[in-house]
Amino acid sequence: MIGRAHRFHGYGSLRYVYRNGKTVRSPHLSLRYCPNTKRQDYRLAVVVSKKINKSAVARNRMRRRIYELLRVMLAPGQPCDLVVTVFQDSVQELPTPELRQQLAGLLEQAGLAVIL
Repeated sequence: MIGRAHRFHGYGSLRYVYRNGKTVRSPHLSLRYCPNTKRQDYRLAVVVSKKINKSAVARNRMRRRIYELLRVMLAPGQPCDLVVTVFQDSVQELPTPELRQQLAGLLEQAGLAVIL
């Protein structure tokens, strides 16, 4: 699980990223990112709507998979805010290497350092 220092706290900071961030998109996911010079490290949120899957268990499983992959992939010391949005239910059955490849592509498009 992602550490407390890498989580968003409150809706104001998420709202800031949605308003001022830039977006890159893959077939299943979207990454909205915004540099944050006030912080030493990155913050991360994963959004999975009820429209994607009604089951909370399935939505949380998708979140946990993405959190874990990004925790391993993101280099420390990047002061930015990231919000990953899931658009398709097929992320649940997506093989881990393919999901990792999509996330790495999004991070490279955003210009963020990736550890593979």
